[in-house]
Amino acid sequence: MDWKEVLRRRLATLNTGPNEKKSEQELKDEEMDLFTKYYSEWKGGRKNTNEFYKTIPRFYYRLPAEDEVLLQKLREESRAVFLQRKSRELLDNEELQNLWFLLDKHQTPPMIGEEAMINYENFLKVGEKAGPKCKQFFTAKVFAKLLHADSYGRISIMQFFNYVMRKVWLHQTRIGLSLYDVAGQGYLRESDLENYILELIPTLPQLDGLEKSFYSFYVCTAVRKFFFFLDPLRTGKIKIQDILACSFLDDLLELRDEELSKESQETNWFSAPSALRVYGQYLNLDKDHNGMLSKEELSRYGTATMTNVFLDRVFQECLTYDGEMDYKTYLDFVLALENRKEPAALQYIFKLLDIENKGYLNVFSLNYFFRIYFY
Repeated sequence: MDWKEVLRRRLATLNTGPNEKKSEQELKDEEMDLFTKYYSEWKGGRKNTNEFYKTIPRFYYRLPAEDEVLLQKLREESRAVFLQRKSRELLDNEELQNLWFLLDKHQTPPMIGEEAMINYENFLKVGEKAGPKCKQFFTAKVFAKLLHADSYGRISIMQFFNYVMRKVWLHQTRIGLSLYDVAGQGYLRESDLENYILELIPTLPQLDGLEKSFYSFYVCTAVRKFFFFLDPLRTGKIKIQDILACSFLDDLLELRDEELSKESQETNWFSAPSALRVYGQYLNLDKDHNGMLSKEELSRYGTATMTNVFLDRVFQECLTYDGEMDYKTYLDFVLALENRKEPAALQYIFKLLDIENKGYLNVFSLNYFFRIYFY
């Protein structure tokens, strides 16, 4: 019999039997005793049948301390084996070529211009023949995602193949970036990203002309763009997912193209001409050649139209050393002014305008700058 029913009957007996003369407090105490008795029996029964309730599952694994060398080595080896296994699961060039051959063989007529198409039935046939590595791409969800206004219910073979190529590239890049994730937490610190870009330089033909003595400045220039835009809270680390989601890595790897046009290089922050331009401007501003910029030296930036009030705010809010600005701080300044429509740049400029640190701009703050500018 259910314990609740037993308790209910017991209470009914108490209310109709000789115990009517018991005080209200006595009845409550007896009720609590019965409840405790039956609840303990019920709880004990659950314990006997569900042993795993005795312990809380482990959900936190601390990182090894610096002096725990063996645990650190074990963690590093485990991560390396895991990344190698993930790398083997990706399609290689031969498998991609085979996939293209199968798609071309199973195209569904009629063609739209020169664009080969494939329907869902042939799409599934290719998925069966392509092998287990391709299984993840041959789903109804992927087909529906690429399906547009085709009257025959087909998708473009080229679009699908580009989709597969992009997915493979993203996974390859994620694995490559994860190798530099020392903590193994899905983040890259500034030093981690610096090591990644430094080792990437020899694989970028457009950077062949850079002297090795300039490598450290180039790496600093490249890394600052990632951290300025992807680390708005200045935590000193960036999610690998955020790096993959933005276009910066595409711009950087674009330098693998040996025939990249001059116009594309000039608009690409990571190109050699762009890095040399920014660093050259910094050297030209540094009149005393001490490697730092004073307020007076920075006032000559661009067309030399920045007011003293604005420059005062720059040096109040930004990291300086004995009142002078280093190259990293200068890069943040340049990125903010050259990308004024971006949220990170607007946040940078907003901090300069918010002279009272209120989190909003009032009439006094705006008047403080415009009055100086116009009068």
